[in-house]
Amino acid sequence: MDPMSEHRLNPVPEEKPCCNLSKNAKNCVGILCVVVVVTIVAVVVGVLKWGQARKHKEWNGKGTTPHFPEIVLGRCYTYTQVKRPELSNKDCQEIAKVFQKAFLSKDPCLSVEQDYQPLMELTRQAIPCSKSLFWSKSNELAHQYTRIQQEMFTLEDSLLGYIADGLTWCGDAGSSEMNYQSCPHWRKDCLNNTVSVFWDTVSRQFAENACGVVQVVLNGSHSNTFDKNSTFGRVEVHNLQAEKVPTLQAWVMHDLEGAHRHTCSSSLINDLKVILSTRNISFTCEDNYRPIRLLQCVKNPEHSFCSSVK
Repeated sequence: MDPMSEHRLNPVPEEKPCCNLSKNAKNCVGILCVVVVVTIVAVVVGVLKWGQARKHKEWNGKGTTPHFPEIVLGRCYTYTQVKRPELSNKDCQEIAKVFQKAFLSKDPCLSVEQDYQPLMELTRQAIPCSKSLFWSKSNELAHQYTRIQQEMFTLEDSLLGYIADGLTWCGDAGSSEMNYQSCPHWRKDCLNNTVSVFWDTVSRQFAENACGVVQVVLNGSHSNTFDKNSTFGRVEVHNLQAEKVPTLQAWVMHDLEGAHRHTCSSSLINDLKVILSTRNISFTCEDNYRPIRLLQCVKNPEHSFCSSVK
């Protein structure tokens, strides 16, 4: 018999699978594959949704201040433990949490005062009578004064004002995260934005709680020394309580290098006097209040105006 015939008579056995899986085992493998596929799909969908959630609406204002939560918490501890230890019992962790809750997951153009009421309660603080100082268009000068006269309080010298001063914040209705890219601009986007409503709310409370004789620092070098649309002219003046505040004293300050556009005798200042008279609050006014003028001269002692300050 030739070799080829022998090969035909004794064929090579068919190859068998390396593993003989039972029917149950095969079913398990099939189920496992389905689970893996479903899991992968779920992860992909989750990642896509997460990416969409992180895409915030674009506004015309600058976004939330970087490290906002940490800054709020740090300022709260600095104020309550160092600057005003009489408030050391304030719960800064809760204050930071409630602050964020006031605006997260909400439309930043539909903010209302009620959003901040829990925060206001947590940070409530009694300002001594005759120690409240308001300001308009004179931010730097007013705070130079309170840094020296530490018994005086501007809004920014109170706990909540100190925490929020200079910060920006907002969220989005469809996201639990802060919008660090942009926030509504009060003029270009909406008035009822998270930051504007906050400052109107705390300014109203600051004025309502004021007692005794109160002061305001106005900028006589500004074309609109008393601005009815400013926070002072629009909110604070109208929320002073006559039964607690008998008198408001205005200090009209002029920049050393600026024009003297308005003085205590100007019609704009008289507008302020009229508003106060309708609220039964008396009004006094002084141009270039000497203690604040001295602070101006510390920066520029050689100025001609400073030589006459005694």
